[in-house]
Amino acid sequence: MSVLQRFEKRLEGLVEGAFAKVFKGVVHPVEILNAMQREAEAHKAILAGGRTLVPNRYVIDLSPYDHSRLAPYAAALAQELAQSQAEFIGEQGWTVYGDVIVEIERGDGLDTGMFRVTAEVYTGGEVAPQAAPDPYGGYNQGGGYGPGAGGPGGPARNVRLVSGDGRSYPLSIGSTVIGRGDQANMRLPDVGISRRHARLDFDGAQVVLTDLGSTNGTMVNGQRVSAVALNPGDMIQLGTTTLTYRVDG
Repeated sequence: MSVLQRFEKRLEGLVEGAFAKVFKGVVHPVEILNAMQREAEAHKAILAGGRTLVPNRYVIDLSPYDHSRLAPYAAALAQELAQSQAEFIGEQGWTVYGDVIVEIERGDGLDTGMFRVTAEVYTGGEVAPQAAPDPYGGYNQGGGYGPGAGGPGGPARNVRLVSGDGRSYPLSIGSTVIGRGDQANMRLPDVGISRRHARLDFDGAQVVLTDLGSTNGTMVNGQRVSAVALNPGDMIQLGTTTLTYRVDG
């Protein structure tokens, strides 16, 4: 069974028999996966030792109509796309940095049935040079060369999230994914949180929180948000977990 066939079979289970109804009249996920495979092929780079590096982060922009129709399945669909893309990359014998990541976003200005795929090599905060020699020595379980522990970028002083039970999560410059899955930089053991629930982007001065199509949504100060710049003292709600944004000093 091919990658595409396995992907279609998992999709049928994902929407519990409503497959044809859900995807009728909107962009089909198989078309998205095909485009992701083409992007990987188009962005191949040869590393030291003859390994072939391809992008591991794929951002899918959907038309407003398609995005609204697929919103209930966005988190699960992103996970299935990531798994199938990882299978495809593995079958080709290619290399990625870390895990394959898929983010589904609303693409204002796109007509119904249209979508856009953006691919990049993502190392947890910085885009690695496509043809750079491989700086990492170990091969991780995800099938790629990981940038190691410690989260994206370098440690950022005085900027952190504090949970209700007092645990502190310092933020680093770059992007930090919050979730309960292996792809998350900040893992929270909360069943109400998606595997890749939200992303924090910190440029050294400002932190922007973006929901990644999570099942239960992301709340800031009691309001559901898609993307918002955080202010000190803001209360972030993900599942049953509350985090307070703190800037010290």
